[in-house]
Amino acid sequence: MLARLSIRDIVLIERLDIEFSRGLAVLTGETGAGKSILLDAFALALGGRGDAGLVRHGAEQGQVTAMFDVPKGHPAAGILAENGLDDTGEMILRRVQLADGRTRAFINDQAISVQTLKAVGAALVEIHGQHDERALVDASTHRQLLDAFAGHEKDVAALEALWDIRRTANADLDEHRAGMERAAREADYLRHASQELKTLAPKEGEETELAGRRTTMMQGEKIATDLREAQEAIGGSHSPVASLSAAVRRLERRAANAPALIEPAVKAIDIAINALEEADQHLNAALAATDFDPAELERIEERLFALRAASRKYSTPVDLLAALAAQYAGDVALIDAGADQLKKLEAAAGEADKRYAAAAAKLSAARTKAAEKLNKAVNAELAPLKLERAKFMTQVDSNAAAPGLQGIDRVEFWVQTNPGTKPGPMMKVASGGELSRFLLALKVVLADRGSAPTLVFDEIDTGVGGAVADAIGSRLARLAGKVQVMAVTHAPQVAARASQHLLISKDALDKGKRVATRVNALAADHRREEIARMLAGAEITAEARAAAERLLRAATA
Repeated sequence: MLARLSIRDIVLIERLDIEFSRGLAVLTGETGAGKSILLDAFALALGGRGDAGLVRHGAEQGQVTAMFDVPKGHPAAGILAENGLDDTGEMILRRVQLADGRTRAFINDQAISVQTLKAVGAALVEIHGQHDERALVDASTHRQLLDAFAGHEKDVAALEALWDIRRTANADLDEHRAGMERAAREADYLRHASQELKTLAPKEGEETELAGRRTTMMQGEKIATDLREAQEAIGGSHSPVASLSAAVRRLERRAANAPALIEPAVKAIDIAINALEEADQHLNAALAATDFDPAELERIEERLFALRAASRKYSTPVDLLAALAAQYAGDVALIDAGADQLKKLEAAAGEADKRYAAAAAKLSAARTKAAEKLNKAVNAELAPLKLERAKFMTQVDSNAAAPGLQGIDRVEFWVQTNPGTKPGPMMKVASGGELSRFLLALKVVLADRGSAPTLVFDEIDTGVGGAVADAIGSRLARLAGKVQVMAVTHAPQVAARASQHLLISKDALDKGKRVATRVNALAADHRREEIARMLAGAEITAEARAAAERLLRAATA
């Protein structure tokens, strides 16, 4: 529900606040009073195209604010949540138009993109003019309108979920099938490489270990002679250990006579003997290490050669050959097990296709039945709108070979304006005046289903009068029982049906140097006078006032 429209420094408007009530609000006034400017300003607040020409002369910027009370669960609230904006129940849309052409957009005083403002505005308000029947022109919305009329929202949501399952299942199948085809092309190579690496059985760190052992063996042969000579000098027949031990024993026998002289020497000789014995042990160990089997060295060299050859062949470091072997083994296993997995994925994709197809076919049949009901309901509204010879029809073209997120149907609204003429898409077949009336009939039938909560009709009664204008007014009033309706009109029959009548006028200011647009809510007497003016023109007669009174009484009867 639109609560208030606030405009600042827009062409012909310095400051203007309009309070709208529930039901049908009409805006009337002389041609050129500023009705188009009001609608342009309103469209700007809803995310319409900016225009520096909208800024009042002498002002740096203009501003338009539209305030709405939005119920919970409304699509506009969902758009706010998607963009990280708070939903407080009241929604304030504000657009600032700068004189240099730039614009800024806000919702609840939070800066947002114009695209977000436009999405929220479209969810809240539909503006329909003589040449702007967007809901009818855009055939992509017709399926959604039909589903809203029939209450198919849950069925469509369920079908969308099945579509996602189907798409995922088929994607998994395609990916696995592509992997199998790729593996099959490389199968012979993979099997050979896997078997070769399995036989080689490389281990991580093996090259470093073998190279170290090989180096030790080869170096050991060169130093063995020196090690043996050193061992002979320390622990062999020429070892000084026996002589040192005998000397220690002799000194120990003399220790009682001169302990201060002998004990330090004995202690030092003991240390030397221990060091020589320890050196002898190390030399024995080193000699044992250099004692190797030539066949073992040959085996190590052959292993290193095999590992390094495999490394060159597979362009992989020796330490990564073990991981490569595991990868190839896994690929071979995939080839062997791929056929079974393929069957499972094919079964899953087939089941997903089957479930989607069944649900899509069921929804398609329901849409066809709903289309007949929609046709009947809309056609029942045409005769009072002086379209009694016209026919409205909903084309539902189904193609199971071209499935989509919301089913297999393409829905488009067609009309036949006269018997015997060829029916076709509404925009191509109907004239401008006919389009407006077809739109009104469709909106009356859809009411609060598939419609924004606020509808704005800009002079859709142009070119009609009398009974047709009265029928238009009656249907606008019926619409206003479920959604808020605003209508800019020149038809007194429409104005008489309003629950709120706003008069747009242009006043001279500064002794005629400039003018400004004003909007005033009319009380009963002033309202009758305005309707009389709409009936009579410049000179309001008693007959016009009486006719206006009759229209007002008939509207409330």
